[in-house]
Amino acid sequence: MLENNNYSKILDVIKPNLYKEVFPYDAFPKSHFDHVNLPYDLPNDIWITDTTFRDGQQSMESFTVEQIAKLFEMLHILDNNNGLIRQTEFFMYSDRDRKALEKCQNMGFTFPEITGWARPKLEDMKLAKDCGVKETGILMSSSDYHIFQKLNKNRSQAFSLYLSAVEKALEYGIKPRCHLEDATRADMFGFVIPLVKAINAMGQEAGINIKFRICDTLGVGKPFNGQKLPRSVPALVYYLKEAAGLSSEQLEWHGHNDYYYCTANSTAAWMHGASSISTTLLGIGERTGNCPLESMLVEYHQLKQPKNKINFEILNDIVTFFDKELNYQIHSKMPFLGEEFNSTRAGIHADGIMKNEDIYNSFDSKKIFNKNIKIVVNQYSGVAGIAGWINLYYDLPESNRISKKDKRVVLVKDLVEKVYNDGRTLALKDCEMVEMVESIFGDIFNEDNHEERESSKEEMI
Repeated sequence: MLENNNYSKILDVIKPNLYKEVFPYDAFPKSHFDHVNLPYDLPNDIWITDTTFRDGQQSMESFTVEQIAKLFEMLHILDNNNGLIRQTEFFMYSDRDRKALEKCQNMGFTFPEITGWARPKLEDMKLAKDCGVKETGILMSSSDYHIFQKLNKNRSQAFSLYLSAVEKALEYGIKPRCHLEDATRADMFGFVIPLVKAINAMGQEAGINIKFRICDTLGVGKPFNGQKLPRSVPALVYYLKEAAGLSSEQLEWHGHNDYYYCTANSTAAWMHGASSISTTLLGIGERTGNCPLESMLVEYHQLKQPKNKINFEILNDIVTFFDKELNYQIHSKMPFLGEEFNSTRAGIHADGIMKNEDIYNSFDSKKIFNKNIKIVVNQYSGVAGIAGWINLYYDLPESNRISKKDKRVVLVKDLVEKVYNDGRTLALKDCEMVEMVESIFGDIFNEDNHEERESSKEEMI
């Protein structure tokens, strides 16, 4: 099969093309522009894949079989049979990997579908077959950094290696997903496109649409139109479709966050024609991490609507699970999931929130994430901030909310000011605020004391 290929030939080179004018190494990467304006091409069907158990797990302590099974179940609940979280990939090498894979397979979920991950070796294809996965990722290092310096091969040798792995996977009835590693530092027309065209032709001959994962391994991709290859996300997606003849359904973007661009790059990949985005829960992964799955769920809702409600609330349980089971804590201000992601410390902001939440909150976080807006009290909060903290912390209904004009709020403010006059600099913890507030208000916020809470309104000024 391999000997008869007549596809576009790769451009073999004696010396690796490392794009040193773009990646000088003794300085930050450079942005070069060709000002080519590529069209938006958002596919009708877009989705998310998960690599928490592969790319995510390899950056942390190994998960147990039970931990993997629990997270897999929560991914299924989060997706709620939308197929938006369409696949999740597993290692297959150790006994623990295979036990976890089998345990999750036995749950019988349609989504996310379990796929494998493999090196471009014939024995790895056999392993995928033995594990019963219908699809497996195959690592295909694409840049000369990797081909010459990691694999110690030239382009022709790497080309043959990758095609042999694909041929064996097809022989076993397994759908290959080709991971174009380090594509954002690779020679697109000299190596990547000839490789993709050859593999795609093999898939067509076998009646299979082989998938290709565009890997921004070091997070150096940029989402801007007019950016030159190899860093341009729009150009990478566009030319793989137009020059290599791929459909949107065959293209997946996999990005890292080294330069804070992972969500923007993933969105750009969607917008320019890739159907699939690779993510991890909470953005775990090598170095600065992968694109957070939750960020792309939110991005999806800004572009499309799922058929069923996405169960965003379970992300709170996932955060707790990572904390308690995996000893992994997210930043308190992490978007959507951090304890203080929608918090304010400014009294004027708190006053605005109490008048109308959407002044300082762009969506109903209580309804979607089951997370109230949070006010953090410090020396600048004032009576508005303190009244707001009380109303939100105790989740008081509109009819029972405490006014900033309540004389007892002024008494709490005096206690807060005393703490800071004594030299405190840190914001007050919720438990400290509870002690201060209840020393003034008593236990009126207990649900059993509704009548007392009602009568307390009469004390307002």
